[in-house]
Amino acid sequence: MQPNILFLMADQMRADALGVVNGWVQTPNLDRLAREGFLFRDVITNSAECIPARFSLALGLYPHQTGVCQNGVYTLNPECRNWMQAVELAGYRTSLFGKTHLHPHEGDLRDRLHLMHAYGLQVVDETTGPHASAHVLSNMTQSWQEKGIWEGYREDVVDRVSTKRYIVRPSVLGVEHHYDVYVGRQAASYLAGLEGQHPWFCWVSFGGPHEPWDAPEPYASLYDRTDIGSPIPRLEGHEQVRGLLRRAFDSDFYSPRLEPYEIRAMRTNYAGNVTLIDDQIGAILEVVRSRGEIDQTFIVFASDHGEMNGDQGLIYKANFLDQVLQVPLIIRPPLGDAPSGNRQLSVIAELMDVGATIVDYAGGSLSGPSHAKSLRPLIEGEATTHREFAVSEFLGHTAIVDQRWKIEFDSDDCPALLFDRTNDLLEQVNLVDDSRYAGVTAELSDRLTAFRATTSAPPVKATYGN
Repeated sequence: MQPNILFLMADQMRADALGVVNGWVQTPNLDRLAREGFLFRDVITNSAECIPARFSLALGLYPHQTGVCQNGVYTLNPECRNWMQAVELAGYRTSLFGKTHLHPHEGDLRDRLHLMHAYGLQVVDETTGPHASAHVLSNMTQSWQEKGIWEGYREDVVDRVSTKRYIVRPSVLGVEHHYDVYVGRQAASYLAGLEGQHPWFCWVSFGGPHEPWDAPEPYASLYDRTDIGSPIPRLEGHEQVRGLLRRAFDSDFYSPRLEPYEIRAMRTNYAGNVTLIDDQIGAILEVVRSRGEIDQTFIVFASDHGEMNGDQGLIYKANFLDQVLQVPLIIRPPLGDAPSGNRQLSVIAELMDVGATIVDYAGGSLSGPSHAKSLRPLIEGEATTHREFAVSEFLGHTAIVDQRWKIEFDSDDCPALLFDRTNDLLEQVNLVDDSRYAGVTAELSDRLTAFRATTSAPPVKATYGN
């Protein structure tokens, strides 16, 4: 029997932004899913920005194959087979509520509804992220316009960007009209009204906790008195660091002069948005329970990449540190389908593997040249390992991550960073120029060469009309 499938996704959410991981963020609904299912602890995004990561997730291809290596004006080619189409072909009623970023955030999203249908999504209420929601039309922003609150939201976003982009203050929308509340409520309403016997697939894709740091009250002040720990300091010898980190450290955009109180404000507001999303997830799960379908539903929670949030004196993303590369992944199979045992799996996996896993449980197959690998053998106790290493790419730079090492190669394939992941959990010591690790660097360079040889360009251009 095919299970229903609920794919829950956040944007720019760190792997450690879960109560079950850090002990202080309130995420009871996600924590429960982790207890009932599996929490994956070493999942690496395939890119350090939204669009390339989401293209890789959709297609099971790496950025050097899709041609999307950073954010830009790109449209996913519907002729390039994706996992959503495979789910639809498996007989599912498919739906999407929230953000995909598989086509440009401009104009009116509803004008590209035909693209969403071509991607395999039948019922669609698409939104953008919080910044683009200031100027892009959608069902959500039209509702704001009708309520007379869109102009105030637009003015608030413009003020943040033009004066102090990383300022922390509650959203002018209030909790009632917040973009993540809209997405959650639309998905819950749709699921509550579903009829028929065919299995359903519902992708709920929240725009938060992506910055701006604008969680509404009461979430904005939820953690004002909480001990959230200290940010990770900048690594040793950061003045000599190369690669993407050099670009970040030298940038006023990624590395503004942050005061300790500003970092705390960002981190607590970010956590507030995470809890808001968790509450929306709880409401959606309650609908599934009320339908009597929770035990027959395959549930996944993931994010596209993380957020520095003041660690190493940085904000946003666009580097290969763990705060960006590691993403949360919770998979809760239908109850009774998974054996008891270790519910936290520290195995190397990639974000693109989420799509392959969903298709596997849907009973479908990936027809394109995908490099994604289903996690089902791990979930069902038939395997203990998954990937020897993971790969992430951004701006022509490549990170290779295995259980022991993380290395960054620049656009000329010269090593720029090397971290010992066993003995340097906070990534404080860059070993790339230490002659004692020359053999490690050479071995990982050979691995990069072999990886490139096995991941040639796809036969169909991944972008459409670009």
